[in-house]
Amino acid sequence: MSEIVNQSLQKIAKGTGIIFIGTIIVLLLGFVGRVIIVRCITQSEYGIYSLAFVIISIFVTISTLGLQEGSTRYIAYFRGKNEGGKVKGIISSSIKIALTASIIFSLILFLSSDLISTNVFHSSELSTPLKIFSIAIPFTVLIGIFTSFFRGFDRVEPNVYFQNILMSVIYIMFLAGAVLLGLSFFGVLYAYLASVMFTCMAFAIYAIKKLPLPTFFVKKEADANTATAINPIGKELLLFSLPLLAVAMLNMIMSWTDILMLGYFKTADVVGLYNGALPLAHLIPMTLNSMGFIYVPIVSGLYSKKLIGEMGQTYQVLTKWIFSVTIPLFFILFLFPETVLNLLFGLNYIQAASALRILALGFMFHAFLGLNGLSLMVMGKTRFLMLNSLSGAISNVVLNVALIPIFGIVGAAFASLLSYSVVNILNSTKLYQLSKIHPFTRNYVKPIGISIALLALIYAFTSFLKIDFWMLPLLLSLFLFGYGLLLLLTRSFDKEDIDMILAIEKKAGIDAEPIKRLIRKFV
Repeated sequence: MSEIVNQSLQKIAKGTGIIFIGTIIVLLLGFVGRVIIVRCITQSEYGIYSLAFVIISIFVTISTLGLQEGSTRYIAYFRGKNEGGKVKGIISSSIKIALTASIIFSLILFLSSDLISTNVFHSSELSTPLKIFSIAIPFTVLIGIFTSFFRGFDRVEPNVYFQNILMSVIYIMFLAGAVLLGLSFFGVLYAYLASVMFTCMAFAIYAIKKLPLPTFFVKKEADANTATAINPIGKELLLFSLPLLAVAMLNMIMSWTDILMLGYFKTADVVGLYNGALPLAHLIPMTLNSMGFIYVPIVSGLYSKKLIGEMGQTYQVLTKWIFSVTIPLFFILFLFPETVLNLLFGLNYIQAASALRILALGFMFHAFLGLNGLSLMVMGKTRFLMLNSLSGAISNVVLNVALIPIFGIVGAAFASLLSYSVVNILNSTKLYQLSKIHPFTRNYVKPIGISIALLALIYAFTSFLKIDFWMLPLLLSLFLFGYGLLLLLTRSFDKEDIDMILAIEKKAGIDAEPIKRLIRKFV
């Protein structure tokens, strides 16, 4: 393996660990905040709050215009080509475009809040929350844009510091203050707005001081090449990013179609059952998403230098690791969904076991193929990604219409499985056609076969038993022991795996020498 690939893998391993920890922290703090909200407002108010939050999320997504991914890619790309002036132009253009768009959409939501609340959702109580939340749109967009800048410089810590930890902590503090002062529902709304505004201001100060550039905006006295590059660069960035906005919107549609159509064809109880299974299945791609955050800037740098072979090696190693880290969670959710649902939500939710099993398989298939969509984005194929996402969204709608009336939540889950699988297969096919990049090395096929065999064996053994929740850790330990042992016996490890362990060891501050010594004997 080349030194370039080794360095790339070490950066990705370190960044993934940080993002993964940040994700866990934000989930825990989000749970605390949700508990406070539920206890201090009524169920009806919580419904209005949730609806307002979904609406503002849509407006924020539109306001970013796809620039969060686009600016990251271009900053890393131009850094790889040592074109610092263009990096400066990307930062300047991103802030100008995003700030302008977010202010416009903030005003649109503020002025149309009465219309949206009464004519669309038939709830006049929604109007004021939408007005309050609309003020947060420019601040939220800027937080995302600042994050994308640091991400383009291979720095993931600011995302964890500000977006994950600081904003969550401030929100909880303001929520607690609202409860103590008896501000109730409007206190919850203003607590969210205040947390976003404070986080944005703190992040802006940090970005000005810490970004490896003297300023965000290109000064008039800058050299002629930089000054004349601003408008063309801004136009190129926007044309690159707009299809990514369409991809984000289409992915949102795919995420919501199941819920909306279950609500249309079935009852609220059925929607509640499905909502028990869906969040659990969404945990499966957590490792893939964490790696994707730092994968884009690292691989963009390789692509700018036309190091396609190194890109392919990096892709293969990471896909193998994503699969191996994800398979234990898939093992629990796929083989024992009844036990998990009963433990977390109660006996009534066991009816969602089949849906959970199908959804888990769909998300695992994405992990199995790796970061194909992000690789295509790095290569500039945003138009293809948009068209592919459109086909996925359409197929998801058609399948839901056909299957939900007959099969209920199982039909909804199967629709998601098919549509997500088709999108991933097309992405992987396109990636291979363009670059010959694929994840299927011999030492990746072995773990796949081993995991399938172990899953089948343990399922056959446990199918005659009643599995209680206390048995899950024992069964997981048995699976992990068998998986690790068979990986060693079949010599499924590569030198790259030792390099990844070394990177994790350095970041975590642990001594993994016994593990590395054992693996070296089987490489």
